Amino acid sequence: MNAELVFFGKRLDMAQRYRRRVLVVLIYAVLAVLMIAQIHWRIAGGYFFWIILLACRLFLGGYYSGGLVKLFNDKSPMRPDVPPPLLLLKLRVYQPVPGANGQSWRNDERELHQRDRAHYWAYQAIFLASLVPLAYSAMRFRHDLPDWFSYSSDAVYYSLMMVILTLFLTLPQAILLWNEPDMDVN
Repeated sequence: MNAELVFFGKRLDMAQRYRRRVLVVLIYAVLAVLMIAQIHWRIAGGYFFWIILLACRLFLGGYYSGGLVKLFNDKSPMRPDVPPPLLLLKLRVYQPVPGANGQSWRNDERELHQRDRAHYWAYQAIFLASLVPLAYSAMRFRHDLPDWFSYSSDAVYYSLMMVILTLFLTLPQAILLWNEPDMDVN
């Protein structure tokens, strides 16, 4: 796990657990507000999907290079002989080249165990979250639902599936950031 986050050229110290937890809460709060705004204003879900991917790329990491969590797939995040693109240099969102030994991007056994455990917890939560649309579909055929429920069933299904997609793409990294103790920065 990285101890600092590079965001638009500024280095943010994320070695303390408190700061990482604040970051996780802020990411999910922003995603929740955007999801509610998307439902209310009927904005296309493709934009929301790209916002989730951007949050993973800039802050969380894991599936994408960048962010605080190391890559899950043990592939090199950047080849040292290839400079970052000009746009990334201008925006100052590039990642530094891996360490001198060239292997600092690899996960060790402890990190692999933490990664596997976080995915186990995350996919249990996603399974439970996927039961909500199933329960709603069973209730939908009842005719005595309250009249105050003004959203169409398609909008509710779509919203629930967007929540599940958000959890699928962000929850393992959030669990890792939330549970990791304070890091020693030498």
